[in-house]
Amino acid sequence: MTRRDFINGMAVAVVAGMTPLEILAKSSSSSYPPLWQNLVGSDDDSYFFAHALRDGEQYDFAKIPIQEHYDVVIIGAGISGLSAACLFHDKHKGTKSLILDNHKDFGGHARRNEFDTPYGKILTYGGSESLQSPKTLYSKQVVRFLHSLNIDIDTLAKCFDQDFYPDLGLSKGVFFNKKNFGVSKLVSGDPRVIIDDSIRQERNNARSFAEFIGDFPMPKADREALLELFTKPKDYLQGLSKKQKRDYLAHTSYKQFLQDKVKLSPLALSFFEGVSDDFMALGIDMISCELAQECALPGFEAIVPTNDAFEEPYIHHFPDGNASIARLMVKRLIPHIATCGNTPEEVLLARFDYSKLDLPKNMSRIRLQSTALDVRNVAGGVEIVYGCKRTNKLYKVFAKKAIMANYNAMIPYIVKELQEEQKSALSQCVKTSLIYTKVLLSNWECFTRLGIHDIYAPKSFYVNTKLDCPVDMGAYKHPRDPKKPICLHLIGSPLWLNPKEIDTAQLTARDLSRLTRHALLETPFSTLEQMTLSHLQEIFGQAGFSKRDVLGITLNRWGHCYAYNYNSLFDTPKQSQRTIKTARKVCGNIAIANSDANWDAFLHTAIEQAMRALSDLKLS
Repeated sequence: MTRRDFINGMAVAVVAGMTPLEILAKSSSSSYPPLWQNLVGSDDDSYFFAHALRDGEQYDFAKIPIQEHYDVVIIGAGISGLSAACLFHDKHKGTKSLILDNHKDFGGHARRNEFDTPYGKILTYGGSESLQSPKTLYSKQVVRFLHSLNIDIDTLAKCFDQDFYPDLGLSKGVFFNKKNFGVSKLVSGDPRVIIDDSIRQERNNARSFAEFIGDFPMPKADREALLELFTKPKDYLQGLSKKQKRDYLAHTSYKQFLQDKVKLSPLALSFFEGVSDDFMALGIDMISCELAQECALPGFEAIVPTNDAFEEPYIHHFPDGNASIARLMVKRLIPHIATCGNTPEEVLLARFDYSKLDLPKNMSRIRLQSTALDVRNVAGGVEIVYGCKRTNKLYKVFAKKAIMANYNAMIPYIVKELQEEQKSALSQCVKTSLIYTKVLLSNWECFTRLGIHDIYAPKSFYVNTKLDCPVDMGAYKHPRDPKKPICLHLIGSPLWLNPKEIDTAQLTARDLSRLTRHALLETPFSTLEQMTLSHLQEIFGQAGFSKRDVLGITLNRWGHCYAYNYNSLFDTPKQSQRTIKTARKVCGNIAIANSDANWDAFLHTAIEQAMRALSDLKLS
């Protein structure tokens, strides 16, 4: 228990009249990862063995004896790896599996954060947030698999109270920071439609665009240019043929479009510097116009038809995000992990006993803090060597089959027998980076005073700051009293961590992702913590916010977050599909399953790729 953990625990416990000894007695959270604060997610321990291997550390794998035998070993306990295990055991009763994962918790990016307060438990998500457009994007096979976990998409949607924040008179807003806009200013009543809208447009308490943009801290000419862009659709590519328009939209960045065709000034354009940082984890200079149009960004209404793939409301959400799906799968694989039923409502509130994840009696074992270092085909199956961070030792196990459900970019270092063409293809999936910061507030009256629940901040590290999703499920109720604690969700983009602006003219999206990941991993928690507090103080200080209102901070760092997505600025469709198919080819008794395997960072993709990998190994 660190000093900060103790202080944060004290702050909450004092309210309940607890003594220091009673506080210490409650510190059993050390064995329960969801309650951990400070830096979590992919922390330094998670990368310890992987980065050593990447940097050329030499190991003598041949001398390590085989200690255990399994029917299948799965590398990665994220959604794809857990799905593969569940589907495997459904088909092959009486078999044994082992799941290895380098993190201290299962679920991959589907991470659960918990806070204990005197008023009850607050649940939230530390990564993978919601089911994106399940009615549109999910196959029958994925829906059937979710049903097998007792997840019904329509029932889940009803748990999200879309009217909660509107009924309080709260709206979305935009915050302009003093550093980039000359003044700290919060503008409420944002009428924009965004890709992850959870509130019906008619209920978002928005002002007109004229009133909203009229409050921007910009010269009149810039405000008028932005107002015209949002309210007067026109064909900015007039004179081009349909094919020329398609080519332009595919091969021109949204930033260049705003500069060259809409002719926004640098200050007006800066309003958009951040609109894609959270959903795509890339700036507007790295996304094409066609992708910007899919993300509901303005400028294309009179050029191309609206894409309806993301028009479903963003409300298919558990209180702890997609961590509930990971927990339901773990409960199926290891029933004695908790004394509860198998429904989402029961699993949601159950405290899992992590000491039972890796018991010899389990038909499926989950071994955390265990990084696969060498996976190779041998006679009759596969040998897997992994490094255990708890013991700092190497171990070897044997399996008839192995499934790589980890990051594509790491696989070439682990499965060394792959052909060079496949290694090269795997390396093309360079993940982007993000931080999901959760701040436990003692109250949220500053939000109600300002009439805000969700804030976009252009040209800021924390591009999005919002009160947590209002989801009630079973006995769990979302915080409803502004005078009591609530969890605040912030999305941080490492694009803004570099001390000076990067000249991206000669960079690809892959290059930029590598640079920003390095910047993120080099930034200590203390710096990120101070950035968090300063950000909140600048926005809410005028409404009475004080750093004393912060009872806890959990910073979920994802150096490898979203799977690489096809990017028409740097990729061609045919070459991308060829690369994807080459990268996920089966290698003897080794198959690949993860969202990387289809260049698509969605939950349904992770499940579909698990299904495909099992089929590749003739296990489905």
